[in-house]
Amino acid sequence: MDKRLKELIDKSHRIVFFGGAGVSTESGIPDFRSEKGLYNAQEKYGYNPETMLSHSFYMRHNKLFYKYYKENLIYPDAVPGNAHRTLAYLEEIGKLRAVVTQNIDNLHQMAGSKKVFQLHGSVDRNYCESCGRFYDLDYIMNEENCEDGVPKCSCGGRIKPDVVLYEESLDEDVISGAVKAISEADLLIIGGTSLAVYPAAGLIDYFRGDNLVLINKTHTPRDSMATLAIYDSIGKVMGLDEYTCY
Repeated sequence: MDKRLKELIDKSHRIVFFGGAGVSTESGIPDFRSEKGLYNAQEKYGYNPETMLSHSFYMRHNKLFYKYYKENLIYPDAVPGNAHRTLAYLEEIGKLRAVVTQNIDNLHQMAGSKKVFQLHGSVDRNYCESCGRFYDLDYIMNEENCEDGVPKCSCGGRIKPDVVLYEESLDEDVISGAVKAISEADLLIIGGTSLAVYPAAGLIDYFRGDNLVLINKTHTPRDSMATLAIYDSIGKVMGLDEYTCY
């Protein structure tokens, strides 16, 4: 772990981590907003990812939505990386109060984190639009439960992933919890995000604590506000073994 970051962690008691796609790319989950992701989507499906992951596209082209969704956003074999494990450890020892993530995978929970605010929902939760019954990821990935690629409930209703699509609003309870956690933090660590996706990125404006740390491979619009800005791999910067060995 970066020595400067460890020093800030050691003197903090109410840490919150705000993370983006870069936290999960190190676990093999690609960022669909990357240049490669945009090009491949346009070539293979005829639309860009943001179009296919919109509410209106889901309603009009449900079959193609699910084809793209299953082929590009579901990674059942992914495992938590260094950052996920370190954050879970910091929560376990009472340093970390919450993780606020823009990612829809459950890698933070798999690593052991308990207080996780998933701003954009989770691929592991899916619900019937007719009766409201919830289903896990295995169910919707099983083609026996699908009609022409679209998962169906036992009542016959269509099943929708419990993820926030473009044109949809964020969950108010999740937002409230994230805002409270960030506003009460004495150290906010932002990692693996360019802070370009709103309204999620705007939540960091609620931070009133002592130190702000930014960890990203490229510059962000908030670098000048940071106590510490590190331009490197978040898995390298936040390695658990290195932290516990100090």
